[in-house]
Amino acid sequence: MKTDKEMLFKGIKKLAFTVLLMFLAPIVIWQAFKNEGHPLYWPVLVIGLILAMYAIYSGFKGIQTIVDALFGGKGRSKD
Repeated sequence: MKTDKEMLFKGIKKLAFTVLLMFLAPIVIWQAFKNEGHPLYWPVLVIGLILAMYAIYSGFKGIQTIVDALFGGKGRSKD
């Protein structure tokens, strides 16, 4: 069983994007709470929460892609 290197790098890229979102989402949420009186409070808060949820989803998908690359996931022949 060989490691699919293209899929592995794709998973690593997903996890790198996840790390970026893991820092960005709390900063956006914090900025929203810091400016509660501002008219854009709710849109900024919603954007921050969407970024946080996407960070969680992206993390799971990145780990799943790496595991599929290492252990032979969908669409790979069993040798």
